[in-house]
Amino acid sequence: MSQPQFWTDLEERGVIFQKTSESMGTWIDEQLSARQSVKAYCGFDPTAASLHVGNLLAILGLRRLKNAGVLPIAVVGGATGMIGDPSGKSQERQLLGPDDIRRNVEGIRGQLERLFEGSAGEDFLLVNNAEWFDGLTYIQFLRDVGKHFSVNAMMAKESVRARLEDREQGISYTEFSYMLLQAYDFLHLYESLGCQIQCGGSDQWGNITAGIDLIHHKHHGSIAHGCTFPLLTTSSGQKFGKSERGAIYLDPKRTHPYFLFKYFFDTSDADIDRYLKLLTFVSMEEIIAIAKETTNSPEKRVGPKRIALELTSIVHSPAIALACEGLERSMHEDDVDSFETHADELGLLDPATLPTDLDPTTLPVAHRAWAELDGGGLPIIDLAVDIGLFQSKSEVRREIQSGGLRVGGQPVSDVGAAITKESLAGRRVVQVKRGKRQKRMVVFR
Repeated sequence: MSQPQFWTDLEERGVIFQKTSESMGTWIDEQLSARQSVKAYCGFDPTAASLHVGNLLAILGLRRLKNAGVLPIAVVGGATGMIGDPSGKSQERQLLGPDDIRRNVEGIRGQLERLFEGSAGEDFLLVNNAEWFDGLTYIQFLRDVGKHFSVNAMMAKESVRARLEDREQGISYTEFSYMLLQAYDFLHLYESLGCQIQCGGSDQWGNITAGIDLIHHKHHGSIAHGCTFPLLTTSSGQKFGKSERGAIYLDPKRTHPYFLFKYFFDTSDADIDRYLKLLTFVSMEEIIAIAKETTNSPEKRVGPKRIALELTSIVHSPAIALACEGLERSMHEDDVDSFETHADELGLLDPATLPTDLDPTTLPVAHRAWAELDGGGLPIIDLAVDIGLFQSKSEVRREIQSGGLRVGGQPVSDVGAAITKESLAGRRVVQVKRGKRQKRMVVFR
């Protein structure tokens, strides 16, 4: 039996990693053709007030199903988030309180509305599992849910078994019971909303099948499906979405849009084809052409630029993505006028417009007082350390001696050199560059 086009596209892109039935795509298409409502859900952990780029594959996977006619349900784990899923974790996480959970859920809502391109309650459903776990007694849960699970089968699940084999960390009863809680989520959504599909990362496979088993125990002959998305890593084996400074958040108040753009712009050529397929809506034909041009002319950075533009557009907006691309280009060309234009569009010129909790070293710009240029000026050695390009003054001296430090496009040869008002020649922005790739633009105010 042939698969519908939308499902074929998902599998060709590699979006579907595991599925409970080979005919899952055909079943969805048949239901939609018969004007039956099809709903699919995915859970999101509210451990922070913002999602991060590691969540994008699941969110965009649901959005692809939405584009095919499926109604997405985003379940924010207000209850399960207070416990934490042991899947993929080497140790138990810190437990959050109800107030923290509520604040985080509200922060996630706006991000999902942008990424799903719709309003919660109309174009997709956003629910908090605290709504159905609150008031559910422990005895009632054991009687109605726990009795359907074999401890032997639970211990065989990969997420549990891996922790049991770790003699130092082990697994608490709290986390051991998480599988039952997520299974109950699926049962509740099946019974209350008619949801028949659960999606998640491949580390969720055991939890997904546990939910399907529970539905079958409670409703004999029922139809419930599950599928997983691949867990992304870079070609070098690093976890996708992690930088030297931690997670890349979708909230511009936690991670500036330029830093998100830069994360994808620095993508290795070996990852371009896979990321374009999994994380964007660029056609397969165009992806093949982009991959070919990236291979043939790597110096043009066609692939990295495209993935950065696409993802920044999806997360923030096309206008912000273009401003980030213009900023990166102007920094590469040391075009101060162009830099000021794009930096102003991104709110980078005035430090008062930036969130106070943003790590300044994640920004492409550093702000300094104009008064620092009085007298003998601002020593370049001091500035290079202060803006995070070097760890120590001795490092700067060695870089100067090797000819690797440039200020305003000119190599620095004197370790005692300083930036003065005269050297800026009426400008207020100057680039400090270490080697070929490390650079910051310094704005004097």
